[in-house]
Amino acid sequence: MTTLQTKNIFSYRKHWAHRFGVAETLPMTRVEMDALGWDSCDVILVTGDAYVDHPSFGMALIGRLLESQGFRVGILSQPNWQDVEDFRALGQPNLFFGVTGGNMDSLVNRYTSDKKIRSNDAYTAGGVAGKRPDRAVNVYSHRCREAYKQVPVIIGGIEASLRRMAHYDYWSEKVRRSVLLDAKADLLVYGNAERQIVEIAHRLAAGELVKDLSFIRGTSHLCKEIPAGWAVKDSTVIDKPGAVTAPTDPYQAKPDCEQGDKPVDSNEKVVQFSGLTKKQQRFKTVIQLPDYDTVKDDPIMYAHASRVMHGETNPGNARALVQNYGNRLVWINPPPIPLETQEMDGVYDLPYSRLPHKTYGDATIPAFEMIQHSVNIMRGCFGGCTFCSITEHEGRIIQSRSEDSIIREVEAIRDTSPHFTGHISDLGGPTANMYRLACKNKAIESACRLPSCVYPGICKNLDTNHDSLIRLYRRARSLPGIKKIFIASGLRYDLAVESPEYVKELVTHHVGGYLKIAPEHTETGPLSKMMKPGMGTYDRFKEMFDKYSKAAGKEQYLIPYFIAAHPGTTDEDMMNLALWLKKNSFRADQVQAFLPSPMAIASAMYHSGKDTLRKVDRQTPNMSVPKGIKQRRLHKAFLRYHDPENWPLLREALKTMGRGELIGNGKQHLIPLWQPKGTGADNKGSAGRYQKFKTQRTFNAKAKGHRQKARR
Repeated sequence: MTTLQTKNIFSYRKHWAHRFGVAETLPMTRVEMDALGWDSCDVILVTGDAYVDHPSFGMALIGRLLESQGFRVGILSQPNWQDVEDFRALGQPNLFFGVTGGNMDSLVNRYTSDKKIRSNDAYTAGGVAGKRPDRAVNVYSHRCREAYKQVPVIIGGIEASLRRMAHYDYWSEKVRRSVLLDAKADLLVYGNAERQIVEIAHRLAAGELVKDLSFIRGTSHLCKEIPAGWAVKDSTVIDKPGAVTAPTDPYQAKPDCEQGDKPVDSNEKVVQFSGLTKKQQRFKTVIQLPDYDTVKDDPIMYAHASRVMHGETNPGNARALVQNYGNRLVWINPPPIPLETQEMDGVYDLPYSRLPHKTYGDATIPAFEMIQHSVNIMRGCFGGCTFCSITEHEGRIIQSRSEDSIIREVEAIRDTSPHFTGHISDLGGPTANMYRLACKNKAIESACRLPSCVYPGICKNLDTNHDSLIRLYRRARSLPGIKKIFIASGLRYDLAVESPEYVKELVTHHVGGYLKIAPEHTETGPLSKMMKPGMGTYDRFKEMFDKYSKAAGKEQYLIPYFIAAHPGTTDEDMMNLALWLKKNSFRADQVQAFLPSPMAIASAMYHSGKDTLRKVDRQTPNMSVPKGIKQRRLHKAFLRYHDPENWPLLREALKTMGRGELIGNGKQHLIPLWQPKGTGADNKGSAGRYQKFKTQRTFNAKAKGHRQKARR
């Protein structure tokens, strides 16, 4: 996948404890450890999720991978974070605690985009909410340290990964420090962690100290100074953010140093490399980001730091990053090298039971119910959607499993799942149709710094051939005992239209009546800030979808998903989207409002008010960023224009916008003049009863006026 060389994760010599063999499930209690003949665990994984021994659950994948390396791995699933004894349940681990908040960020898991507490948790037995703390990585790490002070604590997973540097935190509405500092952890592992965690475990088992594990790709650590032999490049040289400080007073006396030699910046180091190629020199250069105190108080410098970080996400050319926090530095190594197909196969071929741990009994775990009969065929996404965190976590380079490995998993589901009825719920990943898609030229791929391969148009160097995916679909559905294979992952329809044969295959055999896709918006303004294709591409795909559905003799429908309140979206944009929805007879049952996740490009837009897809500048006018609760509710209301509860809010807004002609009782109107009893303000009691029109005469006169204006 890349020209960089790295060690195969399955080529390490196994740790001596491999003689204990493979556990039916990784132990969660001392009793289970005793049954396996273990006196201790080498690694204990602490997670905010219920333990499901399935490769879609991070703790199971990492646990089984470490087990395959010969290590004894225990699981502390959703421990009581208020009782340190829960963190001593399996004893002291010989090597380290591995801490994760779970498959979801703990704050996203608990709060809606409106910061309301969710009533359930899909990753908990019975769907019960409240089984994990807010900022779970921090809290779990502190308890681990309290339980066994001398044991290294290594944090990872999506929550740690997206907080590896100073980041805007939507829930506290401020820029927070790197989670490495707040968790007081020894090491942070970001992205897909297989390479990093295997190397870390073997090196610690060989007697190395955690403080010496400094330059492992895909990790971040603390240091007091930049080590010798590294050149430092200031981030403002790479991406100049405009004036950083106020203009200097021309009448102020100049210090003596300005009349002689230029003073030396303590943060600047110039290293003379000899005998190294340019690529080798690049990998010995660290980029100095603005320090925490600067980005904390200056949204423009925060946006600048975000731009620089996103330019260093390609494993082929990324450089290390460093950020100052007073007397300590957070050092972020370049991203990990993507797994080769053989390694991906090895990870997914591990002996998962594919079931929840027996301790949960008959309780259902909603997330497991949804994915138990699905198969992950690839990782990564080169779409670059600004609101999405896949690139920051998994990277842009697609990592695909072999066809044989995928088929083996389908057969394993068929032969072992107690609830299998012949239906595979998904063959997918972050995207449904990026399987085996890649840059045509590996040299170009390793040098590219563009955030997307498909925006503003599909890159000419991208191979969009879907033949491998078509062959996979055909082989999988031809297996005995397989009745139907659905495709439920998000589909990049801008790629799909490049392969009509793929669209035909998908529509004819793998759609169960409805296919969900995500145009996200209809208007150019917000789409350009999302880095999403225009509606012309959607129309092309819909035409193909309808054509092949009709040819197959099937009545099938597209269900488009949209985002409200995204940076760059105006009230008029949402109104036009609502008109498009009504014209096309779409009525959304649930709507999604933009949630600024840590490190996402759109979150930097939200915080700074600037379009961070371009160089940020203090003189550039701010763009529209819906922040207030009233405006966010209005944008969501436009998506549900058909809901009477939203009509009072929409009437008020449309009149304020000068679009009162959209209020009326005809087909051309967005919302009606009348209000059903028991809805809107009337739903809150007689004191707030909706009484916009006091008499029938007034009602009729205004209705007639609106109709005449609309006709004109």
